[in-house]
Amino acid sequence: MAWTSDSKSAMYYQGQEAPGSTEVAEPVANFLKWLYHFIEKNEIYHVETMYEDGFYKISEFYYKDRPWPAPEEVQSIVEEKDAGSIFMILYRELYYRHIYAKLKPTLNHRFESFSNYCELFSYLLGADEPVQIELPNKWLWDIIDEFVYQFQSFQQFRSKGTKMSEEEKGMLQDEENSWKVTAVLNILMQLTEKSNINDQLRALEAGEPITEEVAGEFGIKPVYAMTGFFSLVGLLRLYCLLGDYHMALSCIKHVQFKDKDMMALVPACQITANYYAGFAYFMIRKYANTIQLYQHILGYMQRTKQFFQNRSFQAEDINKKNDQMLALLAIANTFCPLRLDESVNIQIKEKQGEKVNRLQHDRDMTVYDDLFFSGCPKFLSPVVSENPTPFGTSGPRGLQLQVFKAEVEQQRLIPTLRSFLKLYTSIPISKLAKFLDMNENEVRCCLMAFKHKKEIARGDNVDQTTLDIDFYVDKDMIHISDTKIARHYGDYYVQQVLKLKESNKLILGSALSRPGPQQSV
Repeated sequence: MAWTSDSKSAMYYQGQEAPGSTEVAEPVANFLKWLYHFIEKNEIYHVETMYEDGFYKISEFYYKDRPWPAPEEVQSIVEEKDAGSIFMILYRELYYRHIYAKLKPTLNHRFESFSNYCELFSYLLGADEPVQIELPNKWLWDIIDEFVYQFQSFQQFRSKGTKMSEEEKGMLQDEENSWKVTAVLNILMQLTEKSNINDQLRALEAGEPITEEVAGEFGIKPVYAMTGFFSLVGLLRLYCLLGDYHMALSCIKHVQFKDKDMMALVPACQITANYYAGFAYFMIRKYANTIQLYQHILGYMQRTKQFFQNRSFQAEDINKKNDQMLALLAIANTFCPLRLDESVNIQIKEKQGEKVNRLQHDRDMTVYDDLFFSGCPKFLSPVVSENPTPFGTSGPRGLQLQVFKAEVEQQRLIPTLRSFLKLYTSIPISKLAKFLDMNENEVRCCLMAFKHKKEIARGDNVDQTTLDIDFYVDKDMIHISDTKIARHYGDYYVQQVLKLKESNKLILGSALSRPGPQQSV
C-alpha cells in the first residue's frame, strides 16, 4: 500500500453526502484503515499528517455534534483481533477526547477513559525493553495534556456533590480509585523517571550530548524522551492547579525556556509551560521572572499568530491563554515596574487598558480581584471531602484569591511611596511622613516592606538594573538612586524600517498597477 495525494483527497472529500448517517461513512472507514496501517508500520510522517490534519477535518465534518464510531465497530473495520492492541488503545484515547471536546461525558465515559489511559501508560512503563512504536510529538503532548485536563474535569465534577444523583454517588464510591490525585501524580512521575528526562536536561544544560549512558535504554528512544518531557510540563500544571507552586517550579528547574528547547517542538506545550511557570513565579512573588517569561512567550505568540488562526481547534485555547497572561502581566508590572516591549504594551492597553489606568491612578483594589480571576487557572482541591466545599463557599479558587489579596494589601502603599521617592535624590523621613500622612515609625516600616518586596520581586537570573529605583536609609535621611536604564532605541528603529519597507512595497505595487500615459505617435 502506498499513501498518495489521491488517497488523501478520497479520504477527505468522497462520501460527504451523508455526514449525519449512523453508518460509518466510507471516507471515515478509509481514514481508520490508513491510520491503522501507518501505526502498524511505524510510518510516523504519515501518522503525523493524518493526526494533525485528517482527524480534525473529519471530526468537524462528520462528528461535530456526535461521537466517533464505537471502538468495537472500529475494531471490526480495521480487522484487528486484539481489543488491547496499541492501535485500539490510541483510538479509544481519540474517541474519549472527542467526547470531552464536543459533547458532555457521562460518568461511565470518565471511568472508561481513565482505564484506557492506564492501559496506554502501562504499555510504555511495563515493557521490559523499549516499545517499537513511534508517534508524533504533537500527539504525545496531546495525550499528556488531555490526561491532566480530564483529571481536572473529573475533580470539578466531583466537587459538585449536591448536584449528583444517588446513582452517580454510588458509582463514585464503587470507582473510588479512578482519577485519584495520587494516581495521576504517580503516573506522570513514573514517565519522567522511565525516560531519565531530568538527566537529559542536565546534560543539555551543561552543553553535553545525549548518549545512551545519560538517557538510558528507554530514554534514548524519542517516544520515551518526549513523553517524559511533556510529563514534566504536566506535573508543572497539576501542581499549580493544586496550589503547590514551589513543587511546580522544582519540576522544571532544568528546563530551558528557549525557542530551540525541546518544548518548542510543540507550540501548544511551549505556551502552556510558560503560562504555568509564570503563574507559579507570580504566586511566590517573583514578579520579574513572570514578566520575563510572559514577555518572551507573548512575543512568540504574536509572531506565530497566523499559524494558530489557521487551526481553529487551537485558536480558542491560545487566545484564552494570551488574555490570561496579559491580565497577570498587568498586575506583575504594577508590583515590579519593568520596561516592557512595545508590542506587549500595546496588547495590554488594548485588552486591559481601562483596568490598568484604574490601578495606577485610582488605586482601585477591586481591579486586582478582576484581573486575578481573569488570569488564574481553575484551581483544584487536593483532597476529596464529604463536605462539597471544604474551603468554604468560594472553594479553592477563593482560597488562592485570599492569599493574593493579602499580598495586595501589603503592596498597597508601595506605588505611592515609589512615586514620591522618584521625585528626589534624598529626602528626610520626617518630610516623607508628612507627604504620606503617617508617623515616622510607620514610614520606616513601609520603607522596609518596600525594600523586602523589591528584593523578592527581583526573582532569579534577572538583571537588577531593570528595576526602576533603589534607595538606602542613613539615620533620618533617605538616599535614592535612579536605576532606570536608558531606553533601547534599536527595537524602535527596526520597527520603523520594517514599516517603511511595507510602505515602499505598497507604493511600488500601486505604481506598477497604474496604466502609464499614452505615448503620442
